Amino acid sequence: MADGRRARGDLTRRTAARRAAMIATVSGLDAITVGGLAADTGLSKSGILTVFPNREAIQLAAVAEARAIYIETVIRPAWAAEPGLPRLRAILDHWVAYVRAETFPGGCFLANTSVEFGHREGPVADAVRALKREWLELLEGELAAAGSADPVEDAFRIDAYLTAANTQLQLFGDAASLGRARRLAGDVLDR
Repeated sequence: MADGRRARGDLTRRTAARRAAMIATVSGLDAITVGGLAADTGLSKSGILTVFPNREAIQLAAVAEARAIYIETVIRPAWAAEPGLPRLRAILDHWVAYVRAETFPGGCFLANTSVEFGHREGPVADAVRALKREWLELLEGELAAAGSADPVEDAFRIDAYLTAANTQLQLFGDAASLGRARRLAGDVLDR
């Protein structure tokens, strides 16, 4: 009996976290509510509140779920490439594919939540900052392996191009911005 409850709780946790991450890209992490999640997922409010004690816990789970999705769709597939330039090119290609495939309905989770929580404090803001820092450090490490003279500046440029492409796509439906960002980020690698 306990195993059945645990399995149901795990399923509720995963379902609610995934849906919360999806909502966050369209409406923001602040738009996540227990009632909204229940309506969107078919889960009961009490079931959601059994696995998440409050809205902040749901928001933190959404960030963790988005990180897992990002690793699965952008990072892991690129990890087979050699460190440095080959891996960076693969990461860029997979990032473009991730946004183009509408993995999240509102575009890149990290680009959207970084703006939403950039000026805030607290555990959710800390989780968003940690996710952004992890992304930048990944780029910096691969750029250093590729022989970049300034991995921090180059990572900033790449992140700026990708974030701008996400913004252009979401605001204007400009799918060409993804190719433009890929080309410009590639130019950073080829300097």
